[in-house]
Amino acid sequence: MSKNSDTAQATDRKGPQHVAIIMDGNGRWAQSRGRPRLFGHRAGARRVREIVEACPDLGVKCVTIFAFSTENWKRTQTEVSGLMSLFRRYIKKETRALHDEGVRVRFIGDRVRLDAKLVKLMDELEDYTAGNTRVNLTIALNYGGRDEVARATKRLAQDVADGRLDPADVGEETLPKYLDTCVLPDPDLVIRTSGEARISNFLLWQSAYAEYEFIDTLWPDFTDEIFTKLVKSYAGRDRRFGAVKT
Repeated sequence: MSKNSDTAQATDRKGPQHVAIIMDGNGRWAQSRGRPRLFGHRAGARRVREIVEACPDLGVKCVTIFAFSTENWKRTQTEVSGLMSLFRRYIKKETRALHDEGVRVRFIGDRVRLDAKLVKLMDELEDYTAGNTRVNLTIALNYGGRDEVARATKRLAQDVADGRLDPADVGEETLPKYLDTCVLPDPDLVIRTSGEARISNFLLWQSAYAEYEFIDTLWPDFTDEIFTKLVKSYAGRDRRFGAVKT
């Protein structure tokens, strides 16, 4: 193969535009060090900025992180309260830095159950970074894929009931317009840390054709070097979307 052919082939292998991450292993990381689980969550929160800052050089336009699921309410009250406090502190601390880095922040998930002070901070952060375009950071907070689809379906059904949508026009392209992620492209790559190999109710509709990477590294140990390796590995994958190459 000629050098020009090698270059053309490399150019055709595009990296992921949207990477979604299930940030797992904070609690185990802390417990392995004899520390409380919240110590691990704090360490994991600090890791987020490093990964977001690595995105522009890798060509990643969107990164979505799974911060708190609808199932996480089942954890102890101490851990849940600590996480909510951590989210509030994170937003207050990181707002200026995220803005200065050109990061646009969005939150997805059901906000009804969240503390009013936290929701206010979330709204303010979204408004403050709304004009940024360098990286799109989406934080899934009190989020569950099934819950999202159920809420989207209710909105769709209401539009049908109100005469704004003809049932005959409902198809595969309709529901995504009602999802929390309606303004985002579907993820190309989903990464889960900590050695668990399941998707845990995360972006169920959107990840239908995503590539997955399940790695053993616990989230607080997930470095930008590991992230870079996974992003570059994606470019070598053969993505056919159900078709067969001829």
